[in-house]
Amino acid sequence: MTLAPALGSPASPVIVTGGASGIGLACAQALAAVGRPVALWDINGAKAVDAAAAITAAHGVAAIGVAADLRDLGAIGPALDASRAAIGAPGGLVHAAGVVDTASIDGLTQQSWDEGIAIHLRSLAFITQAIHADLKAQPGSAIVAIASINATLGNAMNPIYSAAKGGILSLVRSMADRLARDGIRVNSVSPGQIRTPMMQPALDALPERWFENRILLDRVGQPEEIGRVVRFLLSDEASYVTAAEIVVDGGNISSQRV
Repeated sequence: MTLAPALGSPASPVIVTGGASGIGLACAQALAAVGRPVALWDINGAKAVDAAAAITAAHGVAAIGVAADLRDLGAIGPALDASRAAIGAPGGLVHAAGVVDTASIDGLTQQSWDEGIAIHLRSLAFITQAIHADLKAQPGSAIVAIASINATLGNAMNPIYSAAKGGILSLVRSMADRLARDGIRVNSVSPGQIRTPMMQPALDALPERWFENRILLDRVGQPEEIGRVVRFLLSDEASYVTAAEIVVDGGNISSQRV
C-alpha cells in the first residue's frame, strides 16, 4: 500500500475568529500546542491581545490578538494586514466567531437577523475570499468552520443561530467544491452542548442535568474537545477529508433518551 505524501505546511499560521474565548480560544490553544502561529480575531480586542500573549508564553509560538467586528466587512482587510505582519501569511482558518439569539421568532428584528447572519455566515465567505491566494500558495491549507447540531435539530429559542449554522454547512460544501482545485480543504465541525461562556447562562438557568439526560456520554463537552478535532482537520492527518461535517456532541443527535 502506498501512502499519500505529507502535504507540507504543518506549522503554517492560522487565523481564528472568535479567538478570545470559548471554542475559538480552545482551537487556538490546540494549534499553538503543536507549533502553529495563531491570529486571534475577536470583537473584544483587549481580550484577544491578552489571550494571544498567554498563548505565546505557554507554547512559545507567535500569536497576535486583533480587534475585528465581523459585522463590518471593512474590518477584514485591516485584521488580515495585522495578522500577516505579525505571524505571516495564513495557511489555515478557523471560523468560530458567533453570537446567539434567545428571543425566538417572536422577538426577531431586522437588526438581530442581519447581525447574526453577518457574523456567522457572511464573514466566512468574505474572509475566505480575502485569504484565498494565501491558502492556495501553501500546500496543505485548510479551513474549518464551526457549525452546530442546531443546524440539524433546530431550536425554537434561536432561529437566527440555527439558520446561520445550517447555512455554514451548505457554504462549506460549496467552498470545498471550488477550493479543491487549489488544494484547499474545507470542513465543518458541529459541536453539541459545550461549556463555553456563550453556553453557561443556559446551563445556569435550566434544571440540573437538562442537557445531560439527552447525551449518550452523560456530560456536557469541554471546548478543548472541539479544539482537538479542529486541529486534526487542519493537519495533514486529515489530508483526504473535505466537504465533511464532523459532529462532536457526545451522542446527542443520535440519542433516543427522553
